[in-house]
Amino acid sequence: MSGLLSGKTALVTGSSRGIGRAIAQRLAAEGATVAVTARSHQPSPSLRAGTSEAIPGTIDETIALIEAAGGSAFGVAADLEDDAARDGLVQTVVDRAGGIDILVNNAGFADYSVVEHMPRATFDRTVAHYLTTPFALTQAAIPHMRRRGGGWIVNIGSVTGVAPVRPYRDYNKTAGDVIYASCKAALHRFTQGVAAELLDANIAVNCVGPSTAVRTPGAAPLIPNSFPTEPVEYLAETVLAMCHLPAEARTGLVAFSLHYPWSQNLKVHSLDGRTVLEPLEPPAAANPNILPAGV
Repeated sequence: MSGLLSGKTALVTGSSRGIGRAIAQRLAAEGATVAVTARSHQPSPSLRAGTSEAIPGTIDETIALIEAAGGSAFGVAADLEDDAARDGLVQTVVDRAGGIDILVNNAGFADYSVVEHMPRATFDRTVAHYLTTPFALTQAAIPHMRRRGGGWIVNIGSVTGVAPVRPYRDYNKTAGDVIYASCKAALHRFTQGVAAELLDANIAVNCVGPSTAVRTPGAAPLIPNSFPTEPVEYLAETVLAMCHLPAEARTGLVAFSLHYPWSQNLKVHSLDGRTVLEPLEPPAAANPNILPAGV
C-alpha cells in the first residue's frame, strides 16, 4: 500500500456490494476516506422483470471490510432514483468529510428486454441510472473539486457500449441489452466530452468497464454460464489508475479492465493492496473493437 490517495475523499455509488464495493476497498487501501453509498443500510431490493428481490450486501459490510484492512470509510444511504436524495448526496459527503476529491459513478440498474417488448418504465429507469444520475452527481461535484484545485471522476462503463462484433452473435440477437448498452455508449461519450470541458480545471474524467463481465450478486442472473468473466480486482485497479494523475496526464479515456493493465504493464493488486496478482491477458473472445490503451 503506497498511500497514493492519502488525504483524499472518494464517493463511490452503489458500493454496498459487487463492483462498487471492490472499488471502495481498493481506493481505501491507498489511503482515501471512502463514502460508501447504497439505497439503504439494509440489503437493497432489485426490481427486474416485474419482481423485486433483496440482494446480499450492505453499506455496513463494506465499511467493515475497509476498516478491517486498515482503511477509513463512512456510510451514506441515498436512493438515487429519488431526486432529492440524489441531488443532495454530494453535499452530504462534503458536509461529512469537508470536501470531495473523487467521484465514482458506479450504481446501476439492469433489466434486460428486447426492444419490442420492453416496458417504457424500464427504459426510463435505465436512462435515469446511467445518464441522469452521472450527470447530476458530476454537476454537483464540479464546484467542490474546483475549490480544491482538481479532482477525478470515473464513470463505470461496459463492453456492451462498444459496437458489437459482426456477424452478430446469438447473444446480441436475444440478450435484450440494447437499451442498457446504448446508455453505456452514451456514458462513454459523456465521459470524453466532460473531460474536455474540465481539463483546464484539472478535473480528470475517465470511464472504466469490464473487458468481459464481472459476476457480481446483481449481475449474475443476466450473465450466461458460458460467458467469460473476470476477477473484479483488475477493474478496481484500473479505476485506481484513473484517480491520481493530473488531468493533463490522463483524462478522457474509455478503458477496459483487462486490456488497460495489460497494455500499460500496470501491476494489479488485491483489494487490500497487499498482494500483486498475476497479469491477465485479454481473452481471445473479447470484443475486438476494444482499444487496449483506451480511447
